This record gives sequence, structure tokens and C-alpha cells, in this order.
Amino acid sequence: MITFCLSMVALVVGYLVYGRVVERIFAPDGRPTPAVSMADGVDYVVLPGWKIFMIQFLNIAGTGPIFGAIMGAKFGPSAYLWIVLGCIFAGAVHDYLSGMLSVRHGGAGLPELVGRYLGQRTKKVMLVFSVFLLLMVGAVFVYSPALILGKLCGDGLTWVYAWCIIIFAYYFLATMLPIDKIIGRIYPIFAIAMLFMAVALMAVLLVKWPQLPELTDGLANMNPSAGPIFPCLFITIACGAISGFHATQSPLMARCMKSERQGRPLFYGAMITEGVVALIWATVSMYFFYGGAAGELGLPATLQAPEVVTEVSQGWLGVFGGALAILGVVAAPITSGDTALRSARLIIAEFLHIEQHSIRRRIYICVPVFAFTLALLWYNIADEDGFNVIWNYFGWANQTLAVFTLWTVTVYLVRHGKPFVITLLPAMFMTAVCTAFLLISGNAFGLPTVVGYMAAVLAFIISGLLFALWYRGYRDKDGAGE
Repeated sequence: MITFCLSMVALVVGYLVYGRVVERIFAPDGRPTPAVSMADGVDYVVLPGWKIFMIQFLNIAGTGPIFGAIMGAKFGPSAYLWIVLGCIFAGAVHDYLSGMLSVRHGGAGLPELVGRYLGQRTKKVMLVFSVFLLLMVGAVFVYSPALILGKLCGDGLTWVYAWCIIIFAYYFLATMLPIDKIIGRIYPIFAIAMLFMAVALMAVLLVKWPQLPELTDGLANMNPSAGPIFPCLFITIACGAISGFHATQSPLMARCMKSERQGRPLFYGAMITEGVVALIWATVSMYFFYGGAAGELGLPATLQAPEVVTEVSQGWLGVFGGALAILGVVAAPITSGDTALRSARLIIAEFLHIEQHSIRRRIYICVPVFAFTLALLWYNIADEDGFNVIWNYFGWANQTLAVFTLWTVTVYLVRHGKPFVITLLPAMFMTAVCTAFLLISGNAFGLPTVVGYMAAVLAFIISGLLFALWYRGYRDKDGAGE
């Protein structure tokens, strides 16, 4: 528990200190935001700052900082290091700068930003890549809450199918309607439930004060069957440390901000809050798997993530507290799924130059988007291993998206004469992580671990050298222009 407490303090200090450093580098000012200059009553709508924070937090949270932290905690205390360092120096920086970049470019989506700074060819790749990722999020985040709700209603798949239909119908409405009609009204309620869950579970941990694996015990891999710590831990725990999915969600709130100065609490702060949730669930999970909590609850220590969430919440918090906690866990993926599909609609509309003020034009895009998502959902249900396959591909695609985003904001910082090392090093590191995972993953090439390690080192070095060559050429060109 000492490591947990120190990690919590580190996240708060990271927001107060490093968050302010990043903010000063970007330098927000008083220029009109897209919500003011481009107001349309549908997607560009000024919302109160507290409400924007709640929506952003739920948008980026999903099941990632919960399920990812539960699976990542099996690796041992190394999970703490990745959540804290990844969140402060990579994830929150990634979220803040990508969100503010969208604000500065009229609420532009991620593919537009990538195209502006990494070229039009890369933009086209990112368009397909990001839309496919968003549709996977929509499918995964229908099925995972439906499983939890279905189990609460009874045994068998009938209830699961029923909840899938209900959630899918909600997705369609939330994607189609103006952002302040459904999302702006119900998200604060769901956010309160999720934050209650986190605070309540943390209180139980502090009261119980269990003996858990600490950083002082070493960083040995406590779950070698899940793969090596590098790179598997860095893919498993994504949303609690760094997640490219967040860069697809931030433009939604970039279109609702009244002032650029809301950026640090909104983007950097929401990511730190997500890191707090991930820390709590990682600690709960270490207690469950390695500290005896499973035995105390009369359960096997081999339960899957959704079952851990349900059993721990009900066992520790009682009927009322458990219901609120489960509501938070269920609401998180649902609220990420609907905004993922909303983001897909906006990205496609932006690329095809189809205005979205008209309901009819929104339907043009929503129908094929939902048809493809429904196909993914069916595969998720029909194949007993479908969820795991989609989740693994989602994890790698998610972190690869973060790589593109980090390189994009790095180029932005260079072009505007700002310190770029704050994103350059995370970009190089995540390039190495994604390269190694692609090579050694059983769902990809399945090569020996040593090959992945060698490729990771080469990816880190080569990406740095390529950036140095580009930077030298840019400086020479810039100097010649002067």
C-alpha cells in the first residue's frame, strides 16, 4: 500500500507541476474558441467547464482504466510505474496537446491534424485507421457492459442480447442528436457514479491496508503467461497511462470550450483523473490476485476482469454501494462507445465535406457506420474468443494511434519554435513499444521475444535519427527562407 499511496501523490504533483509546464509551453490565450466562432447548435456548443470535464473524463475512460488495470496488475508492481510515469509524461501531455491543437484548428479531428503536420498520405492512412479503431470501440463497449448487466439480470445469453439491443439503440440516438441533448445531460450523473466507485474502493483499501507487492520487492514479472512486461504491459494498460483513442475524443470537447485556458484541467486533468482510477483498480486487483481478497470473498483468483469488477463491488460496498459502483463501471464503456461512434461520424463528414447540421446528412453517415459496428458486434458474440481478439487488436491499434498523435504534436511544437522534447521522447518510446508488440504478439507475427527487443531498440534509434534528419532539413529550409 505504500507504493499505492506514493503513486497517488505523484499523480497529483504531476498535474500541479508538470501540467503547468506543458501549459506554458503551449501558451493558451484569449482568442475565440471554435464553440464561439463556429457555433452550430449540434456539435459546436458552449458548455459549462465542469460539464465538459465530466464528459471528457467519461469519453476517455471506458473500460480501459478498469479492465486494463485489472489485467495489467497481474504483471506486478511494474504496473504502478507505468501508470504514474506514463500518465504524467506521456498520456496527459498527449491528451492536452492534441486537444489544444484541435482547438487551434477549428475543432479539427485527428486525421485532419495528422494531415496538416505529417502530410496528406499519412492523413488518409489515419482516416481509415482511426475510424476502424472507433468502430472497434463501439463494438467492444456494447458487449462488455451488456455482459455485466446480463449477468445481473439472470443466467444465459438472452439478457446479454437484450442489453446489446438497448445499448445499441442508445448509441444511435446519442450519435445523431445535438451534443447537449443527451450527452450533456446524463454524463455528469454517470461521472458521479464512476467517481463514487473509485473513492469508495480506495476508502476500503485504506481501511483494510492489505499487504501487497511493492516496488521494493522488485519488478519481476508475476504473470509470465501474459507475455513479457515489455512490451505487453504497455499495451495492456493503455487508457490509464497513454491512449491514442483519447485524441479522437478530445475534438468533441474542443468544440464546446469557451476559453483556451480551460485546457489544462479539461485535457491534462481528465487524464490524471483516469490515472487515479487505474491506480485504484490496479491496487484492488493486486489485493484480489496476490493479497488474499479472492479467498476473503470466497472466489477463485482466476476470475476475468468483468467478474472481478462485479464481485468486488458487491462484496465490498454492499447492495447500494455496489449498485452505484457497477453503474459507474457500466456507464463508462457505454459513454465511451457512443462518443466513439459520434467521433467516427464527424471524422468521415470532415473528410467528405458533408455538413452535419442537417439530420438527413447525419443519417447518411450513421447508417453505414452502425452497420459495420453491428457486424463487429456479431463477431464479438458469435466467436467465443471474439472479445479477446478484438480487444488485443484494439490495444495495439490504440497505442499505434498514440504514436501518430505524438509525432504530430512534436512537428507542431517544432514549427512553432517550442520545446519539443516533451513529446519527442514519448513518441520514440511508444514507437518502440508498438513495433515490439506487433512482432511478438501471437495475434500478429508471433516471433521470439528477443527479436521483439532488438526491433524495439532499432525502432527507437531509427525513429530518432529520422526525426533528427527531418529537423535538420527543416531548420536549414527555415534559415534559408529568412
